[in-house]
Amino acid sequence: MNKISRFLATGFYSGYSPIAPGTAGSAVAWVIFILIPGLRDVPLLLTSIVVFFIGVKVATDVEKTDGHDASVIVIDEVVGMWISLLFLPASISWAGWVAAFFIFRLFDIIKPFPAGRSQKLPAGWGIMVDDMFAGIYTNLAVQLIFRFFIR
Repeated sequence: MNKISRFLATGFYSGYSPIAPGTAGSAVAWVIFILIPGLRDVPLLLTSIVVFFIGVKVATDVEKTDGHDASVIVIDEVVGMWISLLFLPASISWAGWVAAFFIFRLFDIIKPFPAGRSQKLPAGWGIMVDDMFAGIYTNLAVQLIFRFFIR
C-alpha cells in the first residue's frame, strides 16, 4: 500500500485522532465544505461521487494492513458528511450545517437499515456504503426539519 492511499483513506491523517476518529474525519469534511464556498450543490455532488470511488480503492488498500473497517479509515465519513450537506436550502446556513454534522454522526453510529447490513459488502465497498446511507438519511432529515419546521 502506498502513502497516498493511507493519506486519503485516513482523511488527511485525521483518522489517527486518539479520540473519535470518525468524528475527526467528519469534521475535516465539514471544514472543507465551510472553507470552500464553491463546493456546494452540483460541485459537491460530483466531488462526493469521485471521492466515493477513490474511497473504495484506498479503504481496500488500508484494510489489507490495518484490518476490516479499521478505525483509521475515515474517507467514508468524509463522503457521508458531504452527502449530508448536499442541496440544502441556502437559507439553512450555519444552523443547518451544524445540525447536519451532529445528525450524521448519530446515523453513522446507529446505522439504521440498510446501512448496518451494507457493512458486509466486500472490501472498501462495505466501508463506504454504510456512510453513504448515513449521509442520505441525514440529508433527508435536515431537509425535512428545515423545510417543514423551521422556515
